[in-house]
Amino acid sequence: MNIEIKVKIKYFFLLITGLLGGCKNFYLASNIPDELPTHWAVSAPPLAKNADSSLWVALEHYLGARQTGNDVSSSLQLKLFGESLILKDANGFVHRASEIQLRWEKVPLAKPIKWQRQVVGPYASFESAERVALLVRKFGLKAEVARPKDWQVWFSASGKSPRGIKAITEKGLIEKALLPRLVSNNKQQLLLGPIEIDAPKGMIWKGVVYKGPFRLQRDAYGSWTLIEKVPMQNYLEGVVPHEIGSGAPFAALTAQAVLARTWALANSHRFVIDGFHLCSNTQCQVYRDSAKATTQVRKAIDASKGMVLSWQGKPINAFYHASNGGVMASAEEAWSMKPLPYLKAKLDSSSSSSTRFSLPFKKKSSIKKFLKFRTGSFGADHPRFRWERKINTNQLSESLVKVLSGIYFPQDINVLERGKSGRVLALELVFKSNRNPLILRLDEIRRYLPQLPSTLFVIEKIDKGVWTFSGGGFGHGVGLSQAGAMDLARRAWSIEQIFRHYYPGATYGFWPVNHNPP
Repeated sequence: MNIEIKVKIKYFFLLITGLLGGCKNFYLASNIPDELPTHWAVSAPPLAKNADSSLWVALEHYLGARQTGNDVSSSLQLKLFGESLILKDANGFVHRASEIQLRWEKVPLAKPIKWQRQVVGPYASFESAERVALLVRKFGLKAEVARPKDWQVWFSASGKSPRGIKAITEKGLIEKALLPRLVSNNKQQLLLGPIEIDAPKGMIWKGVVYKGPFRLQRDAYGSWTLIEKVPMQNYLEGVVPHEIGSGAPFAALTAQAVLARTWALANSHRFVIDGFHLCSNTQCQVYRDSAKATTQVRKAIDASKGMVLSWQGKPINAFYHASNGGVMASAEEAWSMKPLPYLKAKLDSSSSSSTRFSLPFKKKSSIKKFLKFRTGSFGADHPRFRWERKINTNQLSESLVKVLSGIYFPQDINVLERGKSGRVLALELVFKSNRNPLILRLDEIRRYLPQLPSTLFVIEKIDKGVWTFSGGGFGHGVGLSQAGAMDLARRAWSIEQIFRHYYPGATYGFWPVNHNPP
């Protein structure tokens, strides 16, 4: 196998030739011709230009990444639903079958490739990582948000890290490239990506039928991703019933369809480093079996076709969640990001009950009083509108293993800062040993303490090493409360009224504005 390296202005190319089926480029990303690459570079997905754009959605990430120490890892099996699958790789190799079996193989490179990058993170969310990436870009550096495991920010090792941003340098040597090998009837074919897969009547993946077409391609980490190219309408059919439930009132279903469309468009750059738009799990919106989309769900999607919420001509950050516990959070109470004018902290209740309380909630006593009250709050029938968790130091220690290099047992817990809605912005864990206290901020709190349904809580120490967390709501609390929206829909509120309540100032209509309605 011959290797030819070509350096161009933006990319550092590694060409593999003579791989059973011919040759095709794959390469490592670099900002400057003479510097080391930072990662495997992947072509960006098509730009989402309007509300009807198709999306590239990852059904499975990091394929082939779990190596056993040998050159061959676990296999990938693709099953059809109906007629034959048609596979075509980047060299033009075509294979038809009712079932396709691939195995991952590490192919040695004739000349190892060095890579190096600066890394900032990890972060609990894309939103927090993106804020840092934007700051780094202001200094003229090409920063990218990546998720090899946790969210991180990557930029060139030759650039100077901006003041206040702590970056570590990572470097390594790539000696082998991971490639899929087709195994069929005792015949084997090494494939080069991207690989296009067509299934005329759909493909079964993890027990669910997806319509496709599909694409198998390398990601920024050298592993591979299985992607479905989904028309927006089909995407919403796979999101709405899994996010809010098919039995929600029609206005709430319609609102969810608009928000899912808006969120997808506003976040279509989320995985650009890996060559697709969105994932299918809770790091994005849950996208699964469209067969669960009832007639009502489809009617709600059709009724809002092409409609989004926008601010100054762009789709808004259409955050939503299960329950806010009776008070909405501002965006900066959940993530490290700038305040957004249409996402503000305010009580989620009728005007008559709102007179009982006023924001900001700063004192523990006022939050305790609020958490004992539910009359008049929208969505108060949600099972986690009010909740209580008793947690001991052993349970906390188990949760913190992922962030601490060792086992430590918290001896005390202190709320250091609260936002306007009363949500905890900074939580201090104090240890008996000489270790410095650990301070969790914003979305880190629920990430590292998953026992907590939300960050709207008060803490009482009831015994040595035992605390009671009493709180309200389920989720980050920003934007629309699904429980609240269903309550309002049952009160005959229109979709426009629901949006004005949860996203004041945002415009509801077709996007872009010159897009002709159907």
